[in-house]
Amino acid sequence: MDVIEAHNLHKSFGPVVAVDGVSIAVEKGGIFGFLGPNGAGKTTTIRMLTGVLTPDEGTALIGGIDIHKNPLGAKMKMGIIPENGTVYSDLTAEQNILWTAKFYGLDKSLREQRAFEILARLGLTGRRHDLVRTFSKGMRQRISIACAIVHSPPVLVLDEPTTGLDVYSRRLVIDTIRHMNEEGSTILLTTHNIEEANALCSSICIINKGKIVATGSPEKLKKTFDTSRYVEISFEQPVKRDVFTSQGIIRVENHGDKWRIFMDDPDLAVKYLAALAEQDHLKIVSIATSNPSLEEAFVQLTAGA
Repeated sequence: MDVIEAHNLHKSFGPVVAVDGVSIAVEKGGIFGFLGPNGAGKTTTIRMLTGVLTPDEGTALIGGIDIHKNPLGAKMKMGIIPENGTVYSDLTAEQNILWTAKFYGLDKSLREQRAFEILARLGLTGRRHDLVRTFSKGMRQRISIACAIVHSPPVLVLDEPTTGLDVYSRRLVIDTIRHMNEEGSTILLTTHNIEEANALCSSICIINKGKIVATGSPEKLKKTFDTSRYVEISFEQPVKRDVFTSQGIIRVENHGDKWRIFMDDPDLAVKYLAALAEQDHLKIVSIATSNPSLEEAFVQLTAGA
């Protein structure tokens, strides 16, 4: 069952076509990644899906409810974290959560229970009575997420939720996304972090210049462009590029203290490098074969953006 649906969405701003016939379907219980370069149409699509913008053409449904015909009904099913978080700086962390919970109709005891649980999960119990204007960007983002999930929404929409966050805040946000998904929320996530999308998402859609260019699982998209296989090796002794002389080598790249040897057959590359180390009395510190890369697929699909 699809709980987030977009059918043939179009949106232009004057002569600029931002979204050009976008259709997506997000199955219940999944984490759906929506990727694309800057200016590709991600945020405009998200704003139409969440009712902030009205499409020039097309429809957007949340849990089967048309958000532009019944915005309140659709929004009650969602938790939304926009590109720029929306929290009240002159309220405390706890007051922000309780205030939002009241909007969603939670009674007082449940509001207080949810606020306590979420603040603990996000590592903010000790700051619950502090004004949000005293918080760092990472802490403010955690409060935005707390407000978005306080009513346990069946649909959670996150627009670049980890951009600019420190490592600790980023981990807490990712853990919370996983927890909400395990609790039953279907999640739509936009991100520029390809590694993050690869780790979190069960399905990915890539948009470029306002159009959908690919949809599928991360592994399916990786295999589409599995053209650059290499073996990465590091030796204890420094070596120069010209030490790699096999006729089967396509190219050699230096990455810090490691070398990437590109060959059509990784098996032959490993055997060649082992023989080279034996022949030249080199001690291997590390060696690894590459796997297909989601980043490579993304770059190939959005080339020329």
